[in-house]
Amino acid sequence: MNPSTAQARVLVDELIRNDVRHVVLSPGSRNAPLSFALHEAATRGRLTLHVRVDERTAGFLALGLARGSGHPTAVTCTSGTAVANLHPAVLEARYAGVPLIALTADRPVELYRTGASQTVDQQRVFGLDTLQLPVAERRGGQNGLWRSLVCRAAATARAGGPVHVNVPFREPLVPDGDDSWPEDLDGRPFGMPWTRTAPRTTTSPHSTDHLGPRTLVVVGDTDRDLSDLAERAGWPVVAEPTGHGLRHGSLLLNAEGLPDHLRPDAVVVVGRATLSRGVLKLIASTPVVHVLSDDPEWPDPRFAATHTSADLVLSGEHEVDPDWLTGWQHADKAVADVVDDLLAEQPWPTGLHVARDLVAAVAPGTNLFLGSSNPVRDVDLVAAPRRDVRTHANRGVAGIDGSVSTAAGIALAQGPTYALIGDLTFLHDSNGLLIGPLEPRPDLTVVVVNDDGGGIFALLEQGSPEHADSFERVFGTPHGADLEALCRAHRVPHTAVRTPAELRRALDRPKGLTVVEIRVERGELRDLHARLKAAVSTAFQ
Repeated sequence: MNPSTAQARVLVDELIRNDVRHVVLSPGSRNAPLSFALHEAATRGRLTLHVRVDERTAGFLALGLARGSGHPTAVTCTSGTAVANLHPAVLEARYAGVPLIALTADRPVELYRTGASQTVDQQRVFGLDTLQLPVAERRGGQNGLWRSLVCRAAATARAGGPVHVNVPFREPLVPDGDDSWPEDLDGRPFGMPWTRTAPRTTTSPHSTDHLGPRTLVVVGDTDRDLSDLAERAGWPVVAEPTGHGLRHGSLLLNAEGLPDHLRPDAVVVVGRATLSRGVLKLIASTPVVHVLSDDPEWPDPRFAATHTSADLVLSGEHEVDPDWLTGWQHADKAVADVVDDLLAEQPWPTGLHVARDLVAAVAPGTNLFLGSSNPVRDVDLVAAPRRDVRTHANRGVAGIDGSVSTAAGIALAQGPTYALIGDLTFLHDSNGLLIGPLEPRPDLTVVVVNDDGGGIFALLEQGSPEHADSFERVFGTPHGADLEALCRAHRVPHTAVRTPAELRRALDRPKGLTVVEIRVERGELRDLHARLKAAVSTAFQ
């Protein structure tokens, strides 16, 4: 057996022993040893292999698989620019704490700085410490080394990845039909990993002595649920769509000024609460801000944190103010009535209509992925939370790239999934529709709100009337793309929706990959949001 084949087979076997259930592969020459080893393992039913021709799509598919499964997921590619195309997904995994393993093939070191094809310095290419494997040689004493390094990589990923594993392969790169090797290449007995690692936890519970009854809980992008603690403490919860809280908590904080009877004396922040400017403004103006995080880089973009800890324990002397929670609940109900009235007066569809109606209509027990820019914000403003639907979003670095592929990965790992994304987000990852006939296909319905450009910018400073002369070309960026034709080219079913009833019919439980397109106008978007905030600001005064 040649050294590259031996090393690749050992690496794949040890990945499986470390609970890696899905691997995404982009084809290439230098990663051929891994391709052969992965195909053999998949054929034997030891793992599920997904093949994608675009490395950026492959990276985000692996990200979605890791999000959906909760297990480390590997993506592998050849050397050179292929590696760089994984960078966006690795960045999202880094800032969202997703257990992603970037398993990159490399040229051997003697080819560095020689002008050899597809050869670049791949050390720290992702800004991470690179777990560099040595070039395999035909000698004994390497099996334990290779397996130990894989265990280290998997442990790093489980602790809140990602991790970069770089493997230089020398030719020959294909199996030679000879299985002899100078040492035994087996792993530990009974399918156990070479090194079993216990999770390292940092627990420093902090009492709530410094948090009075008028405390507000803000939940950002996190899997952590503080509902039980908040309920016992009598604290209202304002959560981004991936969490659970008041229906319109974010809208309350984004309206024109919070009345005194709703203004908190303290805020508990869980996760990265970066979606709403109103929420960030409240955090910055509150005297006591307690951030719950076990990461030394705790989230605090407004530099307002007065306390941080990994956990929070309710003090035995904690005082509950029943009027505090009731006041927020009454305000939330008043805002819900305002939202319903305003949307009833506005012709359907707008992004707000679609967000509200889609979240209400998706099948229970399914998953929902929200694209960045307007879709996740529209859901945040007007949709009623669903505890029977698991909601995901790429909020680590909040990019629009890779959204179709991330949603596909979630669907392949967790089951039927809906995605709500904008047209630019869809076009940015149209290669997510490119799934070969031999590949597992996700049960995924992608709902595209198409306003022919960058509607999010209409709501920002550059969308104000004084910038009208430059807005359309450099911010609005109309594209005129025919999404139906694009779907047809990929042999993906496409449905154009024009009414609420058609949308409800299109949202049957996902089966296979389909695209639902809803065309909306963005000319009145800024005015609609301004009217919404103005109406809300008068509803709870």
